[in-house]
Amino acid sequence: MAHQQHRDPTAGASPRQLRVAELVRHAIADMFLRGDIHDPVIEAHTITVPEVRMSADLRLATIYVMPLGGGDEEKVLDALDRNKRYMRGEIARRVNLKFAPEIRFRIDERFDEADRIEKLLRTPAVRRDLDGEEDES
Repeated sequence: MAHQQHRDPTAGASPRQLRVAELVRHAIADMFLRGDIHDPVIEAHTITVPEVRMSADLRLATIYVMPLGGGDEEKVLDALDRNKRYMRGEIARRVNLKFAPEIRFRIDERFDEADRIEKLLRTPAVRRDLDGEEDES
């Protein structure tokens, strides 16, 4: 998989986009917490919602999720897609918007990226370079 450059998701987002994204994130997280989504795959996993990004017109919400433990990501995404219509209706009911946004789900890969960087920092070559910098100070 090609390395993707990560940028600040809030860069260029209006305060309204950020506020609505946070309201949508809370609504989705609440649905997971309360067990409102009756799907065996979703019920069998603890799913976190670290971030939601809204389009400029607030008509599309990209919801980043991560099943705790990182397993069954594809199964969880499929289950979320199966229940998208119900969840969109619940978002419309819980968040006061002119239009219920279309929703799409993505796996949040920031945890994997942080783990990859941590492993890289522990490699002998990097340790040697970091130890060398400390000697020069």
